[in-house]
Amino acid sequence: MTDISTSAHVAEPIHRAEGLRTEFLIYFAIIFLATLPLACLTWALRLLRSGHWPDRGPIARAWTQARIITPMIFSA
Repeated sequence: MTDISTSAHVAEPIHRAEGLRTEFLIYFAIIFLATLPLACLTWALRLLRSGHWPDRGPIARAWTQARIITPMIFSA
């Protein structure tokens, strides 16, 4: 007798992985946009205090923060 229920479980993780990736990208975009103003502010303050251009720009800083924060949400 053929067990049909096992074939349904094979296709499920592929669809779920795509959904998790989409959800991860949506969260990443939201966090990136949320951290961008603060990254711009800290970049400008550092520029004013030190008098020279910081090594990384505000977009790189916001990108790094989003890369740190987003996996923390998914691991919780």
